[in-house]
Amino acid sequence: MQPLYIVKIGGNIIDDEKKLSSFLKAFAVIEDKKILVHGGGKLATKLAGKMKVEQKLIDGRRITDAETLKIVTMVYAGYVNKNIVAQLQRFACNAMGLCGVDGDLILAHKRKHPAIDFGYVGDVDAVNVPLLKNLLEQNLSVVFAPITHDMSGQLLNTNADTIAQELAKAMSSEYEVKLIYSFEKAGVLLDADDESTLINKINPAYYRQLKAEEKIFAGMIPKLDNAFAALNSGVNEVIIGKAENLVALIAGTSGTTITNE
Repeated sequence: MQPLYIVKIGGNIIDDEKKLSSFLKAFAVIEDKKILVHGGGKLATKLAGKMKVEQKLIDGRRITDAETLKIVTMVYAGYVNKNIVAQLQRFACNAMGLCGVDGDLILAHKRKHPAIDFGYVGDVDAVNVPLLKNLLEQNLSVVFAPITHDMSGQLLNTNADTIAQELAKAMSSEYEVKLIYSFEKAGVLLDADDESTLINKINPAYYRQLKAEEKIFAGMIPKLDNAFAALNSGVNEVIIGKAENLVALIAGTSGTTITNE
C-alpha cells in the first residue's frame, strides 16, 4: 500500500507566523500522500473576548455554545484554514482546505455526557473514505479544519486530535498510514520541562509501566491513549514530536515513536 502521512499541527505553531511558515514549507516537500489537520490556536479565544462571548474549558476542551460555535467556525474553517492553504500554495503544494461538512467528509453526533453539557461539540461517527481517497489520488494535499456536522444541518466543533486519529483509522484500509502529532515539545518527556528526558520509543508494556510509576505527565496521557487506539485500528505508526522537526519526525530520527511491538 502507498504511504499516507496524517499530520496534526498544534495551536501554538499556528499562533507563531514564522514557525507556521517553516512548518508548512517542510510539510509541502513531503512527496507521499498527505493530510494536515489543524485547530485554531488562540485566535478564537481572542475573537470571543472582543465579542464578549464567555469561554469555558473543561480538561482543555472548549464548551461550545451557539455563539462560540459561530466563532470557531469562522476562525477554524475560515481564516486559519485558508491561510494555511494559501501558504502551502506558495510552497508549490497544491492543497485544498476542507472541514467535515464538505462532501460529507466527516459525520459526527453531538456529544452526550452524563454530567457535562459540552454544547455543540461533536464526536466522530464516520469518514467518507472514497471521496477523501479520490482527492488524494488527484495529488491534492487536504487541509482539515475541525468542524463537522450531524446530517441534520447542525455544525459541530470536534477536537483536532480526534479528527486526526479518526482520519488515520479510517484511511488505514487504503494506505499505510503514519500519524504524526506535532506540537511544541520534543516528544514524550519524563520531565515535561527537560527535553533531554525524551523517550524515543514506547510500546504497550512500557506505557503501562510509565503510568504505574507516574513518570508521565497527565497532559500526555490522552495523546498516548489516542495513539494506541489508532495503532489497534490499523494505523501503521504514530509519532509525537516538535513541529519544527517535521522532516526528522518523518525520517524517524526525532520525537517519540509509538508502536504495538
